[in-house]
Amino acid sequence: MNSSMSEKSMKSSRYLLCLVTISMSLLILSSIFLLRSSSVALINGSVFRQILVNNSSAYIRPNTNNNSDRSLDTTSRISGKVPNQNSQISIASKEVIEETIGRRNVCDTNQALLKIFMYDLPPEFHFGLLGWKGNGNQIWPDVSKLNRIPSYPGGLNLQHSIEYWLTLDLLASNTPSIMRPCSAIRVLNSTQADAIFVPFFSSLSYNRHSKTHGKGKKSLNRLLQERLVDFLVRRDEWKRWGGKDHIILAHHPNSMLNVRKQLGSAMLVLADFGRYPVEIANIDKDIIVPYRHVVRSVNGDSADFNRRPILVYFQGAIYRKDGGFIRQELYYLLKDEKDVHFTFGSVHGSGINKAAQGMSSSKFCLNIAGDTPSSNRLFDAISSHCVPVIISDEIELPYEDILDYSEFCIFVPASDAMKKGFLLNLLKRIKRDKWTKMWEKLKDVAKHFEYQYPSQPGDAVDMIWEAISRKISSTSSVQLRLHRRNRFRQTQLMGNIK
Repeated sequence: MNSSMSEKSMKSSRYLLCLVTISMSLLILSSIFLLRSSSVALINGSVFRQILVNNSSAYIRPNTNNNSDRSLDTTSRISGKVPNQNSQISIASKEVIEETIGRRNVCDTNQALLKIFMYDLPPEFHFGLLGWKGNGNQIWPDVSKLNRIPSYPGGLNLQHSIEYWLTLDLLASNTPSIMRPCSAIRVLNSTQADAIFVPFFSSLSYNRHSKTHGKGKKSLNRLLQERLVDFLVRRDEWKRWGGKDHIILAHHPNSMLNVRKQLGSAMLVLADFGRYPVEIANIDKDIIVPYRHVVRSVNGDSADFNRRPILVYFQGAIYRKDGGFIRQELYYLLKDEKDVHFTFGSVHGSGINKAAQGMSSSKFCLNIAGDTPSSNRLFDAISSHCVPVIISDEIELPYEDILDYSEFCIFVPASDAMKKGFLLNLLKRIKRDKWTKMWEKLKDVAKHFEYQYPSQPGDAVDMIWEAISRKISSTSSVQLRLHRRNRFRQTQLMGNIK
């Protein structure tokens, strides 16, 4: 009997030991699994990419510099690049993907800040100018797929590409798979609209088709302008308010040159007022928007005060017409000064890359009036986080009703800038702490000057729609006057203007 009891006790002990061993093994495995899941996503990157492509707004390709073990980037957009088949787009983070999947049809008519009716003009007025041809009676390209969106020409053409980005954004507002801000949405009934958008790529038309071919013939650019006027004046939408609720883009200073008087009642979207009589274009009814910068954006790798050896930088055309004579005067004053880079430059060869390197290595970048009061050089400087020095008395600035440019720019009257020693003495008195404060502000506002597709909250496209909304509601004038008064405040406080 004792033997039988002993055998039962041994079997029981073995059973308990086995149970304990299994339990301990499961506990260890569970701990390892929990530890791994706290630092590594449970769904790998390839699965996330498949989810994003099938369910969200972003159309992505893995960055060639990334591998599957690296953390996913926090953005999923083209930043400052023209969409095309070869674009490299960052991978979205897990949080962005999850949020996107849950918010596909975000924008609706009631949520939008602006309701925009856009004319279905024939492609010859817009994407047809880029060589795009639709199928049959197709008017617009499929904006849900990046490889189907016509690319915009590079070089200096890009600086006036505003009409391209705004038109793409309106088309995207009716594309459920594209995630974008709800600032503006396209409506198909003009009676529901706050404004009427005219999708004519006028700057591109001027740049590419303003030359005449054959004796006595009109250029294609002029013919398109005349056809546009004929179309608009016959529309009930134009007749209703005489065109005052229409938005016409004429960013290049020579665009729409032949028909400005006929269309001057509309809200014009411009680079400046340099070549317009005040009765056609003025700050009360029109808006100024930024150039699309042509140098690359610095983004996170922005050199601080000590890593910018050049004090003052300018590279560009020196001999200009009209108010641009000041460039020539400053060239002779500054060209031989220490720590100053003031030379002729162009976009040919590696000109844009050299300008990008120079601006990102400089503390101050000169923005001097040329043939017109403005140039894309200001926005190249902002994207390079180089504190702009604006020497252009007649300049108008984008979003100045909500941005105080004196916080990140230096304004110098042209008459003072041409005094020997004045400009350099002024800039040398701005020490590291003050410069760094302006540099930090530059990094904060630079996003407002980025054109991209799809648009993002607070970028250039989003800011333009908001500026149009403020203009329509007449809520911009008071703050604009205050900020304009601040332009020369810093120079005056430093005791340089008597």
